[in-house]
Amino acid sequence: MNKILVTGSNGQLGSEIKYIASNYSFEFVFTGAAELDITDRSAVWSFFQSNQFDAVINCAAYTAVDRAETEVERADSVNHLAPRYLAEAAKEFNLKFVHVSTDYVFDGETFRPYSEDSIPNPKSVYGLTKLKGEEAILQSGLTNSAVIRTSWVYSTFGNNFVKTMLRLGAERPEINVVVDQVGTPTYARDLATCILDILPKLSNSKTEIYHFSNEGVCSWYDFAKAIMEMKDLVCKVNPIPSIQYPTPAKRPFYSVLDKAKIKSDFNVEIAYWRDSLAQCLRQTS
Repeated sequence: MNKILVTGSNGQLGSEIKYIASNYSFEFVFTGAAELDITDRSAVWSFFQSNQFDAVINCAAYTAVDRAETEVERADSVNHLAPRYLAEAAKEFNLKFVHVSTDYVFDGETFRPYSEDSIPNPKSVYGLTKLKGEEAILQSGLTNSAVIRTSWVYSTFGNNFVKTMLRLGAERPEINVVVDQVGTPTYARDLATCILDILPKLSNSKTEIYHFSNEGVCSWYDFAKAIMEMKDLVCKVNPIPSIQYPTPAKRPFYSVLDKAKIKSDFNVEIAYWRDSLAQCLRQTS
């Protein structure tokens, strides 16, 4: 396996794959919407007919969770139809395939870590479109493929919670952050490393679902507090309930992911969330 197509390469995860690409012996082709419109089925087929790949990593996603409540068609096109088209092409050309999904496929109404066998029940348009994308891949008949669900992704690249907290922490004396939504932050570089490490090992007769986040559990409030403390920002973080911070899309109150399967199948070692946050912050202004 030598040549890998990475779609959505300008996002957080795609940018982190670019950053670590030189650590691997693969040949990478990175595409964004300008190079390949994955929501256009004919464009996808034409691209795969004109280029030879051994594997595809789909990092593309519509991630504007609140805006998705009104931009339903656009969210569905990127999160559902595009993965379907990519999976169909990967099936036709016998390619390995990795697709990244989300903890938002769950309703967050339980308080035990979600395993791959847990029943999805999304409460937002974003979560629903991501689930439909998963289902399209599972129904494609792909082999040597994986759907990897992750949560609370941040990076040195792009816009994310960490970047927002650093900006607000420098601008304001205090901020309010919800304390009753619990999950696990995921450093996109850790996820990128995991994907590239397991990709050559994928050998299955059907698409497998895996969960990956960093280790540990925290609330958004805990996450924000850690960011302020690690960067020596004097901004006070006030814990508030979600009811005091209403959003168009409903978020899961609990979305901790059980990672036993990916650790067992691929001998993956996963870093503690605070350790990975510290690593990211050392590279973030």
